[in-house]
Amino acid sequence: MDSTSDIEALRAALAAERDRAQRIEAELALARAQLADDAATIAHQKLEIAKLNRRIYGPRSERTARLIEQMELELEDLEAAATEDEIAAEQAAAKTTTVAAFTRKRPSRQPFPAHLPRERVVVPGPIACDCCGGTRLRKLGETVTETLEVIPRQWKVIQHVREKMTCRDCEKISEPPAPFHVTPRGWAGPNLLAMLLFEKFGQHQPLNRQAERYGREGVPFSVSTLADQVGAGCAVLEPLSRRLEAHVFAAERLHGDDTTVPVLAKGKTHTGRCWVYVRDDRPFGGGAPPAAMFYYSRDRGGAHVEEHLSRWRGILQADAYSGYNRLYEAGRTPGPILEAACWAHARRPFFALADIEVSARRKAEGKLAAPISPLALEIVQRMDRLFEIEREINGKSADERRAVRQRLSRPLVDELEARLRAERPKLSRGSDLAKAMDYMLKRWSAFTRFLDDGRICVSNNAAERGLRGIALGRKSWLFAGSDRGGMRAAAMYSLIVTAKLNDVDPQAWLADVLARIAGHPASRLDDLLPWNWSPATAISRAA
Repeated sequence: MDSTSDIEALRAALAAERDRAQRIEAELALARAQLADDAATIAHQKLEIAKLNRRIYGPRSERTARLIEQMELELEDLEAAATEDEIAAEQAAAKTTTVAAFTRKRPSRQPFPAHLPRERVVVPGPIACDCCGGTRLRKLGETVTETLEVIPRQWKVIQHVREKMTCRDCEKISEPPAPFHVTPRGWAGPNLLAMLLFEKFGQHQPLNRQAERYGREGVPFSVSTLADQVGAGCAVLEPLSRRLEAHVFAAERLHGDDTTVPVLAKGKTHTGRCWVYVRDDRPFGGGAPPAAMFYYSRDRGGAHVEEHLSRWRGILQADAYSGYNRLYEAGRTPGPILEAACWAHARRPFFALADIEVSARRKAEGKLAAPISPLALEIVQRMDRLFEIEREINGKSADERRAVRQRLSRPLVDELEARLRAERPKLSRGSDLAKAMDYMLKRWSAFTRFLDDGRICVSNNAAERGLRGIALGRKSWLFAGSDRGGMRAAAMYSLIVTAKLNDVDPQAWLADVLARIAGHPASRLDDLLPWNWSPATAISRAA
C-alpha cells in the first residue's frame, strides 16, 4: 500500500518537474525572442537615423554609403534571427499553460500594389452548419486572404476567397479556414520564399540588392520585410537540416575542409570560418546519396572540428590542419579517426615550382621569370600518372579499385617515396621544394592509405568543390552580417549544395518542400530530402 502511494507521489513529482522545466524553457525562449526583437528594432532605428542624416547633410563620402550598406546587412541578420526566436518562443509556450506566446510588433504592411494581377481561388463554403448540422445556408459575404506569389519574373497576388455562410436555423456563421502560409502571419507564397532563400544563399545576392531589383519590377519591399521571411523560412527548414546532418555523419568516410568568412563586427570585420563535411560514395560505387553539411565558427580553433566530429569515427579526407590531430589519437572516444591525405593538395607546391607556362608568360611580360625545377617537374609527372589511374577506376567497386591500385599504383608510389627520400637530404631546409617534400614524407602513411582501401579517394576535391560557392560569393556579399547570420547561412548552404550534388534544382526543391512541409508527417520527413524528393505535381499525376 505504501509502495503504491510512493509511486504515485513520484509520478506526481516527475510530472510537476516536467511542467516546471517546460515553463522555464518557454520563459527562456520568450526572453530570447524579446531580446532579439529589441536588437532588431535598435538596428532598424539606427539605420533610419543614418539614412536621414545622409539625406539632410548630403553624401559626404563613399564611406558613409558603405556604412549604411553594412548596417542594412546587420539589420537583415537581426530581423531574421528575431523571427526565428519568435517561432521558437511560440513553440515552447504551446507546451505550457502558464506562459503566454510572444508575438513581435511589426509595422503595418502596405497593401500589395494594385497593378499586380489577381487570381481568385474560390474555396466553396460549407454545405452544412458546423453548429447544428442544418443545411439551410445562405451566403453572407466572403473573406479574402491575399498571398503574394511569383511566377518566374511575373508577379501576381493570389486571392484566396473564403465564402462566409450563415445558418438560417441558428444564425451560426461558418467559413473555411484561412489558407496555409509557410511563415506565421505570413504573406509570401512558397515560390517567392524559395526565390528569396536561393537568391541569398545559392546565388549570393544580399537582400538589399534583391529589394532594389524587385522595386524596379514594381513590387517594393524593405530589407527588414524580406529578412523577416528569410528567418521564418530557415526556421521551417531546420528539421530537414537535422535529418541531413544525421545522413552525412552515418558515412564511413568523409571529406572535410574549411574556408574564411569575413564577418561584420562593430564597424570592422573579423575572419570567421565555414566548415564543410561531404559524404560522397559515388567514386567507389556506393549506393548512399551524396550530401554536404556546413558549419560556421568565429575562429579556426581545433575545438570546433572536435565538436563537429565528436560522435563520429571513420576515414577523414582533409588537409594537414593541426586541429584534426586530436581526432587521430588511438585512445579517442568513440574511436580513432583515420587520416587520408590529399594528393592534389600535396601536388600544388610542386606544380608551382614546375609551371613552365606561368614562367613563360612572366618572361613575355618583361617580369622576372620564376626558375623551373626539373625535380619538381618530375614529381608532378609521377603524381599525374597516379591521377590517370584514378580516372580509369572512378565509379568502380571498392574491391576493384583496391586491386588496380595494388597492381598499378603501389609500384609508382614506392618509386616516388624512394625518389623523395633520396633527394631530400640534398636540399637546404628552407627551400620551397624541401618544404613540399617534408609535407608529404611526414604524413606518408596518410598519403598511402588509399592503396589498401578502395573507398578512399586520392584527393579532397569533393570538399573543395563544396566550398567553391562560398569563395565566389565572398566577392558579392563581402561579409556576413553577424555570427548568427553565419550559422544560418551554413544551414542553408547544406541544403542547397546537397540538392546540387543530387542533380536537383535547389529553388524548385525549396519551393515544393516549403509548400508541403507543414502538412507532411514528421515520421516521413526523409521523403523531402533531395535524393528522395518527388515534386508534388509528379505525385499527383502518378496517383
